[in-house]
Amino acid sequence: MGTDLTSTAQAMVAPGKGILAADESTGTIGKRFASINIESTEENRRAYRETLFTTPGLSDSVSGVIMYDETIRQSTSDGTPFPKLQADAGILPGIKVDTGANPLAKAGDEKVTEGLDGLRGRIAEYVELGAKFAKWRAVITIGDGMPSRYCIDANAHALARYAALCQEGGLVPIVEPEVLMDGDHSIERCFEVTEETQRTVFATLAEHRVALDQMILKPNMVISGKGNARQAGVEEVAEQTLRCLRRTVPAAVPGIAFLSGGQGAEMATQHLQAMNAMGPQPWVLTFSYGRALQDPALNAWKGEAANREAGQTALSDRCKANGAAALGQAA
Repeated sequence: MGTDLTSTAQAMVAPGKGILAADESTGTIGKRFASINIESTEENRRAYRETLFTTPGLSDSVSGVIMYDETIRQSTSDGTPFPKLQADAGILPGIKVDTGANPLAKAGDEKVTEGLDGLRGRIAEYVELGAKFAKWRAVITIGDGMPSRYCIDANAHALARYAALCQEGGLVPIVEPEVLMDGDHSIERCFEVTEETQRTVFATLAEHRVALDQMILKPNMVISGKGNARQAGVEEVAEQTLRCLRRTVPAAVPGIAFLSGGQGAEMATQHLQAMNAMGPQPWVLTFSYGRALQDPALNAWKGEAANREAGQTALSDRCKANGAAALGQAA
């Protein structure tokens, strides 16, 4: 199993390829659909995901797709299960296995991600359905007195337990400790919190016997809070993010697939390109974007079959641009 997981992890961060995050919960995709007046029915969600997954040439710049529980059980209109569709196209099927961030007891506005109960059994089922990797997202908020050590420790512990269960069960874990860009904090404050979070996560992964060469890190970039008057430029974001990662991420980790975290589609690409243009790092630097890949496609598709090709073209353009950025090339 170990060598399989190692080769899967390496394939997830193959040169010039990244991961399409299409794992929005029913509630989240409902909000995205509402923004363009599409009703969030199971059929509309299926049709939208089929539009994304059948994009011609997707595997040229996408190594894997993260799905939601509903999505991994769905099929194309001609009856091909989504995991088989992806595998046949040379794309690794993945699955979000956490059940969302909920209030952390006695911790004010801080949250902890849940979903460990019954996870071993769910992993076995997802492997049967064709999944090759999984994802778990922790949410760290910067604010007055936040994050607390308690919050960072609780989330690191959950991430480590999840990762160990995945590796035991045959899935490569994507470990996602997201320091949110919500707030008016400076880029320097984001650096401090990201460094502390990532140090804690890797120390806890080691305690839980997680093999670092069989996992992928999905971190936030080190950026200014959305409400901060001084928004750091592209070069500064790239430099600070790399400085933070070099302090915290062991070289055994094969790849770092950044989350976009609410950055605009173009900005997320520019940041990734700038980092890769700064020369080789101990790990591959690529993308695992959701909105930054999907928003242009969703706005072009608009829930109409007639716009399917337009939606696919929009997705393809963003994926190609980020594939180039992962090689340090301008799109």
